[in-house]
Amino acid sequence: MLFKFLKSSDATSADITPEKIYHGRRAFIEGSARLGLGAAALATVGGAALGVSPAAARGRKLDNILRDNAYAADERPTPYRAVTSYNNFYEFGTGKGDPAENAHRLRPRPWTVRIDGHVEKPGDYALDDLIKPHRLRERIYRMRCVEAWSMVIPWVGVPLAEIIARLGPTSRAKYIRFETLLDEDQMPGQRRRVINWPYVEGLRLDEATHPLTLLAVGLYGEELPNQNGAPIRLVTPWKYGFKGIKSIVRISFVERMPLNSWRQLAAHEYGFYANVNPAVDHPRWSQANERRIGEFRRRKTLMFNGYGEEVADLYRGMNLKKYF
Repeated sequence: MLFKFLKSSDATSADITPEKIYHGRRAFIEGSARLGLGAAALATVGGAALGVSPAAARGRKLDNILRDNAYAADERPTPYRAVTSYNNFYEFGTGKGDPAENAHRLRPRPWTVRIDGHVEKPGDYALDDLIKPHRLRERIYRMRCVEAWSMVIPWVGVPLAEIIARLGPTSRAKYIRFETLLDEDQMPGQRRRVINWPYVEGLRLDEATHPLTLLAVGLYGEELPNQNGAPIRLVTPWKYGFKGIKSIVRISFVERMPLNSWRQLAAHEYGFYANVNPAVDHPRWSQANERRIGEFRRRKTLMFNGYGEEVADLYRGMNLKKYF
């Protein structure tokens, strides 16, 4: 199935989906939802044309970006419209289209990130002070959601290892805990107790300092849209999407494993590590295959999302079915 994404000024009457077909597709999606089909099943109707809200206006272009191909996926990126209109960001609602619909409430500037814990340079850092001493990189990463859908996204950000080195963790720092903004006015989804707000995630220090790990501030060469985690988010491409905590306001260097939000909510379904492992199924669906947004056929899920050569040594000797 082919979908075309055109500027309104470029569209002709021949490009417009007939109303009858449009409503038929909507009826299919709604009927599938009533039958209990998940996001991966609905993706069969094709990528961004899932009946979700339109993406927000394009962001400001970022300057002085180095195209970093060292770890880039050799695949065509998922269309911008799909990346910015089909999201999990429960702070704005639990539907895939809710973030694009509601994230205009977020005020991403000015933005402060608190650095604390076992670190030599704690403090409240303005976002520019945290990021600007470093060169921005663009990296095209495969991203895999625990719900068995995936995308390929050109992220723009700074390797987290560079920022960590500048902040100077002490010998007691073994993990990093991340925390999302808590503000019900800006994030209306937080008015519902879907999880115990604020959203919390964590990484082992060696995972955080791995060269693949990014603190992203943009995608497609532009500032992050609000619905994708503006103004700063975590990107760890060998892990499932719920590890990619968004709109970060606090980074803590801690001695013990943080209790991340999804493990607190459902520890039997979501472990701390969240490594993409096709041999470990989610209790409610298989992780053996996935559907790339914009494609019709499912594809085999790759161990560590295809980044095994780079990250497997981090988990040598670990039981990856127990530590999932």
